[in-house]
Parts: sequence; C-alpha cells; structure tokens
Amino acid sequence: MPSQEGAAPLAGLRILEISSFVAAPLGGMTLAQLGAEVIRIDPVGGAADVGRWPLAPSGASLYWAGLNKGKRSVTLDFRTERGRGQVADLVANSGPDGGIVLTNAGYPWLSYETLAARRPDLIHLRIAGRHDGGAAVDYTVNAATGFPLATGPECADGPVNHVLPAWDVACGLYAATGLLAAERHRRLTGRGRAITLPLGDVALAITGHLGFIAQAQLTGEGRPRIGNHLYGAFARDFRTGGGDRVMVVTLTARHFADLARVTGLTETFSGLERMLGADFGSDADRYEHREVIAALLGPWFARHTIGEISDALAGTSVLWERYRTFAELAASPDLADNSLVRLIDQPGIGPVLATGIPLAQPGVGEIAPAPVLGADTAAVLGELLGQHNDGSNRVLYRV
Repeated sequence: MPSQEGAAPLAGLRILEISSFVAAPLGGMTLAQLGAEVIRIDPVGGAADVGRWPLAPSGASLYWAGLNKGKRSVTLDFRTERGRGQVADLVANSGPDGGIVLTNAGYPWLSYETLAARRPDLIHLRIAGRHDGGAAVDYTVNAATGFPLATGPECADGPVNHVLPAWDVACGLYAATGLLAAERHRRLTGRGRAITLPLGDVALAITGHLGFIAQAQLTGEGRPRIGNHLYGAFARDFRTGGGDRVMVVTLTARHFADLARVTGLTETFSGLERMLGADFGSDADRYEHREVIAALLGPWFARHTIGEISDALAGTSVLWERYRTFAELAASPDLADNSLVRLIDQPGIGPVLATGIPLAQPGVGEIAPAPVLGADTAAVLGELLGQHNDGSNRVLYRV
C-alpha cells in the first residue's frame, strides 16, 4: 500500500455546503483546508454575502474570498424545481464519501428529511439561530450573553460590542467538528445523522464553560466591567514613551516577580505588600490591588520606548505585546516569516495576503484561492450527475 504520510487528512471526503455569512462558510473552509472537497452551492448571482464588506479596490468582497478559499463553486436556480432537484441529485450522487451537507438555510427542500429520502446515510448539519428555531446573528446572540455589558472601560455607559464575530467563529469550528464526528459514526455504523447547531447555544455553551453563568448563579452578581484589566489576576495596558501602547500579562507569581525586577520595583512592591498585608504572589491579591500596582508600573513604561521595553523584557517570563492596527499587522515582517500566510492570486482581486489553517501537519499547508462564483457548475454537474451545462444553469444534455 502506498504511503499516506503526505496526504491531506480529509482527502476524499466530499461536503456540499449551502450557506452564507460566517459560521457555515468557515466550517466548510476549515474542512477544505484539511483536504476535503467542499462544493459550495449558491443561488444564481450569489447568496446574501457575495458582496459583503470589506471590499477590494476592484469591488470584490474580501470577506467572501477569505471564507471560501479552497472550495469549488456551483450556482443553481433555487427558485425552480429543476434547481432544487439538482441540489438533491448532487447530494444523492456525491459518492460513498459524500452525502454530507452543511447549511445555515432552513428551506424545506433542503431539510434532512427531504434529502435523506434520496440518501439514507445522509449526514446533515444545519446551523440555526436560536434554540427555539428563531432567527439570530452574532450581534443579537452576543447581546443576550452579558458580554457587551462586561466589556469596555468602567465608565462606559451602555453595551460595548466586540468587533470580532466570536460566536460565528466558534460555531463554524463546532460545525466542522460535528461533521467529522458524524462521519466517523457513519463509517462505524453505516448510519447518517441529522445535527442542529443553534448559534445561540454555541454562545451559551462557551459562556457556561468559562464560568460566567455559574458565577452569576452562585454569587448573584455578574462579571464586573474593568476595562483592560484581567479579571482575577494582574494584567493591563500601558502607554510607552513613544506613544504606543502595550499589553502586559502576569498570570503567575514568576511573571510578576520578573516584571518587578525588570522595572526596578521589587523592593517597592515588597514594602507595599507589608503595608497592605497582601501577597503579590497570589492572583487574588494582585487583582485586588491592581490599580496601585498599575500606578507604580505606569511611569516605567512611560519612560521607555518599544525597543527599550522589548530589550528589557527579553529572556523574562513576562507576557507582553504592542498594540497594532490591522494596517501594521499586514505590513509586519512577522507575516513574511510565517508559513501560515501566503501571497496568492485571488481571481477578481489580484495578489492578496491569505491565511491557511493553523494545524501544522503533513498534507496541509497549500492555500488555494476562493473560486469565482459559479466557476465549477458545469464541471461538478458533469462529474456527479453526468449533466452538461452551458454556464447559464440550463442542462443541455445528460450522458
């Protein structure tokens, strides 16, 4: 048997994705970057996310290109019986390692029950909004969790949303995990599976895993709003002598001792401990006295530039980083040194920095661009259904 050492881990697996926005496309792209053949099926002209911001100077969506790397693209007319029938045909005829559907659409013709009638071993994962079946998106789910009222400076009046669609991202990765678990179950039993993944439940699960719900239940109080401090330990941002800002994190007694030594404050902190009856080797005491600790550290950072701070902290256990804009990140030499990032030729956009999957392993690493919308329609219909198409979604003949 030939060696499989260099093969992509999901080579041979085929997933049909009917999706839009973040969670489902990210789930599909994660599987594609691990070697699966992911065929994204859109309505003619594209789904609601085809032109979503940010946009390239050409007007093409960088968002769409970023979340659909490595996939094949098929467009069909979902408004017609023929188009819907073609979707069902593709599911039924997608091969022994196919019959896997990832979607965030709730169309009756795309339901597990409808498609399983044609493909009994179907694996079908649908991302929903709320647990009760209602509609939801990342921002509405986030509002319900409590995070926006614990985010931001203490003086903030009202909620502060996060720019990162964290629940969508987690949902997409849960979707990929769920499909792989169901595929293993099918290989062992021959039976498919229907999976529903509510975005709201993803947020609820993670909020619970991190202890936020239990804390409120047991104490009657929620997490306080503390700005850039770290809850339960000592960490926060400081302004440097060059006007930059850095985030400094001390998660252990060693981290804090190293920071005190570098800044020349070891004796000062020892005296402060005696005066306060505190132990700064303790997370709780560092957190309780965070404001006075920060006030003592602030002048040291304000006197030093980023270069000087970097030299001083080099070789210590202190965790720190300079705050950067997205533009600074894109221009950073760190990207050139990281194989996760490549310059690819994205159709409709041109040369663009793109990221692969951060799971370094044999068979994984190539970054394929996103397809042109509908570019693979004729090829996929021909390969899976024996249908030939002129690009307008009219089937010309069947072989």
